[in-house]
Amino acid sequence: MAQKDYYEILGVKKGASLDELKKAYRKLAVKYHPDKNPGNKEAEERFKGINEAYAVLSDPQKKEQYDQFGSAGFHQRFSQEDIFRGFDVGDLFKDAGFSTDDIYSRIFGGGFQQQGRYGFGGGRRKGEDYSMELTVSFREAFTGCEKRVAFKRDGKREELSVKVPAGVDTGARLRIQGKGGGGAGGGPAGDLYLDIKVGSDPLFDREGDDLTVERQVKFTAAALGTTLDVPTMEGPKRIKVPAGIQPGTKIRLKGFGFPHMGKTGRGDLYVRIGVSVPDQLTAPQRELLEELAKKGL
Repeated sequence: MAQKDYYEILGVKKGASLDELKKAYRKLAVKYHPDKNPGNKEAEERFKGINEAYAVLSDPQKKEQYDQFGSAGFHQRFSQEDIFRGFDVGDLFKDAGFSTDDIYSRIFGGGFQQQGRYGFGGGRRKGEDYSMELTVSFREAFTGCEKRVAFKRDGKREELSVKVPAGVDTGARLRIQGKGGGGAGGGPAGDLYLDIKVGSDPLFDREGDDLTVERQVKFTAAALGTTLDVPTMEGPKRIKVPAGIQPGTKIRLKGFGFPHMGKTGRGDLYVRIGVSVPDQLTAPQRELLEELAKKGL
């Protein structure tokens, strides 16, 4: 269920409120609850997916990450333990006559223990999670890259190579499973989280996966129309500037922006047109402009 759309699993729209999410979750969780479907593996899998979807979408921080990076990108950052950490169903099932004492430990495995909230039971404790900042250049973020990172783990220096996916943006968090502190009582090691910071570019401004570049044309070209060579991340591209274009107008180049991380497709490139007005005129230029002004231009 991990790669399916959580909103689709719960049958709600992306902008659904917390109350709408809770209502949809409760309805489906009661329908597919193992106590109501004993021995039904298909219903149990649906129940798992419903709980996973609600655990993410009911948590504002996890929901924000899911909405920003999509299912594939989200699961690069969050393990199942991360998804269910802090998840609390409270009394959602009690009035329906269902027990919640051990249902989660039964269907999700012995690594979880239902105690009102998810956690590791049996004396096992997951190791400490580590985090560090990883800076990549604008170009590296566009193409994806492999970076060598060094960090201290349980007091010892370690190095590893990390694949940074194409389309990554500042604020993204990459999870390296099992590279945090050692666990206690046989518990799993923690994880290493890399907080991404993307450098700026002298030509392009980035907003999400869209890019903007500024280009100037002469006021005569703006009035009459022209062609213009503009930079893209793959090299220059010639575009048409329509006659009568106004300063600040954006021309869209579809699919010339950043890759959508973890998804197919790319953002767009917008060329913002500026009109340059000369601060000095020659005598013949002034005469021509004065003549045009007399003609109403």
